[in-house]
Amino acid sequence: MKESTRTQGSTVVVGVDGSPQSILALKWANTLAPTLGATIVAVTTWQIDPMYSTYAVFDQDPADTARSISAEALVKAFGGKPPEDLTALIVRGQPAKVLIELSLSAKLLVVGSRGRGGFTGLLMGSVSSACAAHATCPVLVLHADERTDSDNDLGAVLADGPDEPAGQV
Repeated sequence: MKESTRTQGSTVVVGVDGSPQSILALKWANTLAPTLGATIVAVTTWQIDPMYSTYAVFDQDPADTARSISAEALVKAFGGKPPEDLTALIVRGQPAKVLIELSLSAKLLVVGSRGRGGFTGLLMGSVSSACAAHATCPVLVLHADERTDSDNDLGAVLADGPDEPAGQV
């Protein structure tokens, strides 16, 4: 695994926020990337809300927190052995905007629904909704259900196939 600030070539871009859905998104990307002849770009974003930027004193650098989230997610998804062609990006910016921008050079964008954003559980999720609406490549949105627990076997999920309902309409 390498850390980089730019993507090149054919990629599967994955939004990583440390949620169980983003762990599953990494696993799906790893399964789909070889079929697409693509490499994986795991993207973790960070930002400081402008409302707090002039007042807040942070004990920890937000970029360091994003790196920790990314590293932990990769361990959970791949058991400490991420694919060799995976690039981890840590990018300052609003998650949806960053992912949509990276979709310009991607074959596929994979995101989880209902990650760590505010008002979780109310809607599909602002980031996944924005990506589905505005990305320039196909988008795979993984929804929360009993099968998206990061401890579940991806093979079992894939074996069920798209014909099996995921518990949501």
